[in-house]
Parts: sequence; C-alpha cells; structure tokens
Amino acid sequence: MLNLVLFGPPGAGKGTQSQNIIEKFGLIHLSTGDLLRSEIANGTELGLEAKKLMDDGLLVPDAVVIGMISNKLDSNKDAKGFIFDGFPRTVAQAEALDSLLASKDSQIDGMVALEVDAEELKQRLLLRGKESGRPDDANPEVIAKRIKEYNDKTAPVAEFYKAQNKFTSINGIGSINEIFDSIHEVIQGF
Repeated sequence: MLNLVLFGPPGAGKGTQSQNIIEKFGLIHLSTGDLLRSEIANGTELGLEAKKLMDDGLLVPDAVVIGMISNKLDSNKDAKGFIFDGFPRTVAQAEALDSLLASKDSQIDGMVALEVDAEELKQRLLLRGKESGRPDDANPEVIAKRIKEYNDKTAPVAEFYKAQNKFTSINGIGSINEIFDSIHEVIQGF
C-alpha cells in the first residue's frame, strides 16, 4: 500500500498533480473537504456532529476528521493506497494521522511538496480566479492571507516529515508533464 501526502501552498498545482498520481498509481483520493461533505450528506454520526459545529461557525475538531479518515480507510481495505489532500495541515494532525495509520498497520510513505515562489502563486491564483469565478482566488489581499496562513501554520508539517526522512521537494514550476515526471520519479523510490 502506498500512502502519499501531496503538499504545497494554494496554487502550487496539487489538484492537477493529484489527478495524475491517482491515474498512474491507482490511489484513492482522500480529501478531507470531500469526506466532510459526504459524511454530512449521508447523515452519519460524525457527519451530524461536523454539521452542527460548522453551522455554529466552528472548525471541525481533528478527532472528528481523523474519525472520518478512519472510516474511509476501513471502507477501502483493498486499495492500492491513498493520496491525502488538505490533510494534515498542522503537526498535531500529522501526528494523529501517523497514529491512526499505525493502528491499521500502515504509514505515510512520503510527502511530496510542490515548491512555487509567492509571485508565481499569486499569478496562478489570480488566473484561476478569472477562469473559475472563485472569489477567494480573485482577490489579491485574500491570496496574500492564504499564502501567509500556509507559511505560518501548514509549512511546519513539512519539518515533521523531514524528521522522518519522508519529505521530498519538487520544483512546481514548469509544464504539467515535467512536474509529474519529477513526482513519478520520487514515488517510484518509495
């Protein structure tokens, strides 16, 4: 089983490259946002708990998200592996994910981080905002806040996986195929 965390700031190309990785390696895409929506739509106990919190304007606690991830892993026991998207975002979440996977005799095999400089990210997000109509990608101030939030809170997760020798940085600037070729080479080494 191959478990991979694809990492990078908003606009780094994670969505595009996730799809390429899924197609090439047959992994299941595990997006915490999708999991939340699915659990809520299915009216599960965790989904109802998450909906109540979200309706009150509160963040869904890590324990609830980990529970949803556990359910997804359990319902896909024959999977070739998972690509984690949008999780972990903090070191506490990375530690919880490692504990969960260890309880299932599994682990994160590696984190691939797409490195893109701030100016390129801004340009990509502004372009995506024009093309997709996403308001969070069309506002330069919001973009700057999202990049700062990533740098302040999410980037430390890379250090967590570096300490485990599971971190690889990839240049996220270039053609989609060039970047995927680099990612493919890294994954082959896991």
